[in-house]
Amino acid sequence: MFVVFFLIWIIFNGQFTIEIALFGLVIAGAMYLFLCRFLGYSPRKDLVLCKRFFLVIHYIFVLLKEILKANGAVFKMIYTEKYQYEPAVVHFTAPLHSTFARVLLADSITLTPGTITVSLKDNEYVVHCLDRELAQGIDSSIFVKLLQKIENVK
Repeated sequence: MFVVFFLIWIIFNGQFTIEIALFGLVIAGAMYLFLCRFLGYSPRKDLVLCKRFFLVIHYIFVLLKEILKANGAVFKMIYTEKYQYEPAVVHFTAPLHSTFARVLLADSITLTPGTITVSLKDNEYVVHCLDRELAQGIDSSIFVKLLQKIENVK
């Protein structure tokens, strides 16, 4: 967080000189000490946030890849003349502990074409799928696995 404060200081100043950098180091240090002292922040939390940051970036790339794959599948279904749709409503439980991870999973499912999260209560998901093929493996998808990894970072 200290580095983030320092970078924000440099960006807001619009120029880089030795005086601005030294003053920025002092201000960033004072703000970091304030966080540690009064808001329960610690260097350990910085390390956890850094580890989670890279996992979240990986999750975003996987989400984009899955959105593109689902776009192709839905496109193929729509433009195949004799395709018979079999809509499905899937109920499943995800082994996620934090509210953030649960909501992120629900949003990821909804962002993926052909599926929409109808309901989320505790760990119980209700998902409507355009076709049964899109419903296969939704409860053990890569989204669930990556969110579990993000939650388990300590």
